[in-house]
Formats: sequence, structure tokens, C-alpha cells
Amino acid sequence: MDEGRMPARGAVSRHYLVACDFDQTLSFNDSGIVLSEVIGASGFVEKVAGLSNVHLVQQGAELAYLLRHDPEFRCVRREHLVGAGKRVRLKKDIRRFVEILDRGFDGHRFSFYVISAAPKAVIESALEGLVPPEHIHGAEFDFDPSSGEICAITQVPAGYGKVAILEELEAKLQVGPDRTVYVGDGSSDVHVMLQVNTRDGFTIAVSEARHIARIAKRTVVSDNALSVLVPILEDVIGWDAIRIRQLFEAHGLILQEWGRARTDWLTIRDHPPAGMDVVG
Repeated sequence: MDEGRMPARGAVSRHYLVACDFDQTLSFNDSGIVLSEVIGASGFVEKVAGLSNVHLVQQGAELAYLLRHDPEFRCVRREHLVGAGKRVRLKKDIRRFVEILDRGFDGHRFSFYVISAAPKAVIESALEGLVPPEHIHGAEFDFDPSSGEICAITQVPAGYGKVAILEELEAKLQVGPDRTVYVGDGSSDVHVMLQVNTRDGFTIAVSEARHIARIAKRTVVSDNALSVLVPILEDVIGWDAIRIRQLFEAHGLILQEWGRARTDWLTIRDHPPAGMDVVG
């Protein structure tokens, strides 16, 4: 069988669900920052930090909240979301990543979905022609028919909201939880990664941020979306490094630098000698 080809009809096939976050996972920037630039709003990062500190909304849902309630963001219309999507800087080779997954490997086939708290209109615009709209789950809104203003939030896949959508997809695709792969980068992915891990699925972090890297089963850092294939091929399918390199070379790519490292985060303080009291 050729590398990267689906098996012949009648061969045993294992079906996997690959779900991926969007902001800073498939892209380099937060959608809220890009949208702020489009409408000329300021202080987005500070506003998100303030909402996070008071735990008013689930982590990841801050932009949706601001779009509905913050005076600076109430001017946002659907066309602003679409325009922001066109300005999002995506990671390299997303199209090739999706195509390779769709083709499958040695009796393993994959269904790829995006699950993100970013506005769905932004994601669909950014990934137009790369990922089908029906494979994208993001924050959704109702718009006032007369003014075009956002008048209600109908869905925000953040926190446990991502877990709920993931379980719905597993049921729809008839994929067992042990054949679910989730890829994320930040604090809004913690709940879903813990859920996937406890049900024997596989999790990949694309950031070395401590709160997410220590939960994920693998961490891979790259500016290319194809990098996520490496832990999938290695840990899910069981390929060795030689075969993985051959697959990349078959697509005209070279794994020029593949550095593996385990990162430990330590806080070290002086310890007083035994029997000495600590003053203060």
C-alpha cells in the first residue's frame, strides 16, 4: 500500500475524530485582537484580563461577552466578523494538513473539526476553502434584522461547552472516546483536554504554556499546521521516525529540525537548616 493512501474497500478501518481549537492553534493571533483592529477598539487584552479575574464568563468566552455587552464592541456587525477573518494570519499548510488527514493512513481514517470560542463567522471566513463550514463550531449570535447589531449569544464553545460539542460529534460520527484527538493551546482547552485524557483519547498542545503543556500527552511547537501530524502518526498510529520523514518527503517537505525535549517548570527556594526557625 502506498504511503498515506486509504485501504482498499473491505479492509479494516479505524475511524478517528480530530478536533482542533482555532485561535493561536491554527492561527497566530487572537480573533479578538484582530477584530479590535478592524473596528478601532482599544484595551481588548486588558478587558479580557478583567473578565478573567472576576470569573464572569468561562475562559475563552470573553470576546463573545464583549460583543454583546461592551459599548466599544456593540458596533460590530456580521461584516466586521467576516472582515476580521480575512485578516487572520493562519499557520502554514492548513490545506495540506486537512487533505492528508482526509486521505487517511494504512486503515486509519480521520474526521477533522474545528471547535473554538472564537466567532464562527470569523473562523469560517479565515478558513474559507480550507475547512467546510459544517465542520466548524464557534461562537454564534443572533443579529437584529433592522440594525444588524448582535442581540443575543446562542452558542459559545468554551470550557465545558467544548466538551459537549466533542461528545456530540463522537455520537454523530460513532467514534469512541479512545479514538478522539484534541489539539489546543490555552486555558480554554483545559477542560476538554482533561475529559479526552480521562477517556483514553489523545491530546496535543501546540504551546509550551505550563497550564496546557503539562496536561497534554504531547506538545509540538511549530509555525506549520502539519507539525500536528507528527504526534498523531507516532503515538496514535505507531509509525517510527523514518516512516514519518518519508511521508513528509513524499509531499515535498523535509523535517529539517525535529528537536524533542521534555520541559520542567521549577520554583526553587532556599531551605533553612534543620532546627532553625524561619523569621517573618
